[in-house]
Amino acid sequence: MHTLCQKTCMQRLYCALKYFIIIINSVVLQDLTRIGSVVVSYILLSLASLGLLLVGSLFRHLLRARPDPPFPLQEDRRQSVSRQPSFTYSEWTEDKNEDDFLDLDPVPETPVFDCVMDIKAETDPTTLTVKSVGLQERRGSNVSLTLDMCTPGCSEQGFGYIMSPREQSAQEYLQTASNILTEEELHKKALDPFILQAEFFEIPMNFVDPKEYDIPGLVRKNRYKTILPNPHSRVCLTSADQDDPLSSYINANYIRGYGGVEKVYIATQGPIVNTVSDFWRMVWQERSPIIVMITNIEEMNEKCTEYWPEEQVTYEGIEITVNQVIQADDYRLRLITLKKGEEVRNLKHYWYTSWPDQKTPDQAPPLLQLVLEVDEVMQSAEEKNAPVIVHCSAGIGRTGCFIATSVCCKQLKSEGIVDILRTACQLRLDRGGMIQTCEQYQFVHHVMSLYGKQLSRAAEE
Repeated sequence: MHTLCQKTCMQRLYCALKYFIIIINSVVLQDLTRIGSVVVSYILLSLASLGLLLVGSLFRHLLRARPDPPFPLQEDRRQSVSRQPSFTYSEWTEDKNEDDFLDLDPVPETPVFDCVMDIKAETDPTTLTVKSVGLQERRGSNVSLTLDMCTPGCSEQGFGYIMSPREQSAQEYLQTASNILTEEELHKKALDPFILQAEFFEIPMNFVDPKEYDIPGLVRKNRYKTILPNPHSRVCLTSADQDDPLSSYINANYIRGYGGVEKVYIATQGPIVNTVSDFWRMVWQERSPIIVMITNIEEMNEKCTEYWPEEQVTYEGIEITVNQVIQADDYRLRLITLKKGEEVRNLKHYWYTSWPDQKTPDQAPPLLQLVLEVDEVMQSAEEKNAPVIVHCSAGIGRTGCFIATSVCCKQLKSEGIVDILRTACQLRLDRGGMIQTCEQYQFVHHVMSLYGKQLSRAAEE
């Protein structure tokens, strides 16, 4: 509208100027005629005509319509630049037509879970599926992704099949899980890390919630604040002060042996400075004839206090005397005498030194040899029914490997079959986290495979 008015005004101005020039020319011509100067008249007329043409060209240039811009300009900030209808949440009405919306397939969300591998019979390894497991059900070492190599929809239980703990409670799984292996199956399984990894991560850790212990000052008696003894199998020290629960506490659990026999072993943490006396109280109270230590004093940092003397020391009225030190290839044996009052006992302290720092051993024979020697010594010990005390640093990883190997060796020798899964679950029921990593679980299978071959060779001879 504004542009149209501008054009009309300019046209009127142009016409008025045109008539004004014509009038001037007429007047000039009349005056020049009187004067009689024809030449001057023609010159002035030419100049007037030229001026008229120039003025006309100028006005036509001004009146020429400007081209539209390539995009519409915003005359008001409230005007949308977009040619498409725009909506804000407040502009939506309550009544909406379902026909106005497209029903698109939703984009599948990336699942947030770990993956666990269940492996069916080897006769059908052609397909690969992944089964989700909740984050809270993740168990074991820092490996968080394994795969399920089984046929979709296959429910038949075959070699290596393990039911997921999601299908039953952790306690029920630990009480019922089983995977019996013959010697041939044991050798084959020991060479298959995928099956072992899948099986290991199905086993609940069964760690203790720190809230279960409401004992003031308890933190001073634990090497690791998250590794606590399971209450139902905890070793309780006898104490003269019954009102002080801390005096009866030690981070140790009774562990069942082959056939479910109670209190065959005690799994405990490596003593710290302020629990050395508690440790020797436990040794005396439980009448243990053997201690197995599977850690160095330091590995990156302190793993265990040197709780034995060079020669002699007394803790809580217990006199500890080191009589002899025997150096073997993979361990150091100390022959110790314990004396309290008039009673004297003999104790063997095995310090296994061949376990490498921060990893599992590359060779199975050294640990197997130690396990078999300890079992043999126990058969001739004065206190045959007393528990063997086993410890590393936390009392769950290497300790679990030793005890599991000892239990499984007895089973394989007696029955000709072995159930390492059942043994691992039994250990974790007694003390959470036993056999701490997948690598340790694989190592136990390698040791048992070696023992199976030794038994076969002995039978042939």
